[in-house]
Amino acid sequence: MSEAKKNILVVDDDPDVVDQVTTILSGAGYNVLAGYSRAEGEELLLRMTPDVAVIDLMMEEMDSGFVFCHTVKKMVPDAKVIILTAVAAETGMSFRADSEKKRNWIGADMMMDKPARAEQLIGAVRQLLDR
Repeated sequence: MSEAKKNILVVDDDPDVVDQVTTILSGAGYNVLAGYSRAEGEELLLRMTPDVAVIDLMMEEMDSGFVFCHTVKKMVPDAKVIILTAVAAETGMSFRADSEKKRNWIGADMMMDKPARAEQLIGAVRQLLDR
């Protein structure tokens, strides 16, 4: 299947981030569907089967991203998840999905700090799709 056919779900409560990520990934040839809350993301999961989900860590609640990540993995087990977060800048805490144990605990396949440059984000999506 070509990259143009890959579906990306973007969920973040910051409209500017949603617009930026959507523009980057649409421009790279992906089909992108976007939501602005965990609840909206869950509704979108009923309408599409994402190959990759790019989600914020802290949305309505501090743990909304973790909860939604686990929901994505439960509903679409083959989907890859990138958590895009500013938590390190906001709290000084850093989460990484750099080992199998951490990925299992966090639920995400990859974590990236906001703001992500276009080439970083596209590269991360391509890397996960190639796994």
